[in-house]
Amino acid sequence: MRIAVTGSAGLIGTALVRSLRADGHEVCRLVRRPPRGPDEAAWDPKRGYVEESGLTGCAAVVNLAGAGLGDHRWTAAYKKEIRDSRVLGTRTLAAALATLPEPPQVLVNASGVGVYGDTGDRTVDEDSPVAGGFLPSLCVEWEAATAPAREAGVRTVFTRTGPVVAGRGGAWGRRLIPLFRAGLGGRLGTGRQYMSWMSLRDHVAALRFLIDEDGLSGPVNLTGPAPVTNREMTAVLGRLLHRPAVFAVPAPAIRLALGEFAEDVLTGQRAVPRRLLDAGFRFQDPTVEDALRWALTADRRGD
Repeated sequence: MRIAVTGSAGLIGTALVRSLRADGHEVCRLVRRPPRGPDEAAWDPKRGYVEESGLTGCAAVVNLAGAGLGDHRWTAAYKKEIRDSRVLGTRTLAAALATLPEPPQVLVNASGVGVYGDTGDRTVDEDSPVAGGFLPSLCVEWEAATAPAREAGVRTVFTRTGPVVAGRGGAWGRRLIPLFRAGLGGRLGTGRQYMSWMSLRDHVAALRFLIDEDGLSGPVNLTGPAPVTNREMTAVLGRLLHRPAVFAVPAPAIRLALGEFAEDVLTGQRAVPRRLLDAGFRFQDPTVEDALRWALTADRRGD
């Protein structure tokens, strides 16, 4: 297949492109700089522009573009950047797909489990109601921005993603694992908030499953089947690294460091991937210990 991917320089996008190309698929990376080769095409989400050659002949499009939630303090300006990078980008892409003489068969569009808000101990799946607040409202608007593609008959999937466990890159590889290796790891706040994690290799496999699975559209939770609390994750990672995990970062310190984003760190979602499981997807890393073991092994290999 020919597949177009946005956000291809990020943690998930890099791994997805590598996986697709390894199996012989042709990948066109949509980039916001001048293209450097025939496998790239230009797009400018804020100006509403996509180079048509990047989409022509594609059987699938995977939209992973979006500014990092934890990359900067949530000022009003950065919250606008978070929104615009997702909503305007998706709207631009969906509108371009709708104008093609032969649109792709499927659009796999990123979203987030933040749509459910703080669920406490309550388990949620794709049929659960959405919440209020900045992140839930953002996810709702993000998903709605795919409307032009859906109205043009493109099967559209919203991947409601949780934290992705990887040995290199992302919050785990850049921050958590190095802290734990240094013996400075610990729970965040009370540690009772749930984390709907998923290993990077399962995440890539799930994206490819969604490209191929004709019967799936709408929201799909891309999370592991067994969410854990931050306290449980802390204990597992400390044990695997043979390091103490006795420290705790108090909530006031997290709020001081992260501002408004701290509330999303101190709360969580107990989201399960019901639609993936019902469709027959098989996890390689069904527990957080499996995911962390794989991430640590991949890190040692340099993956």
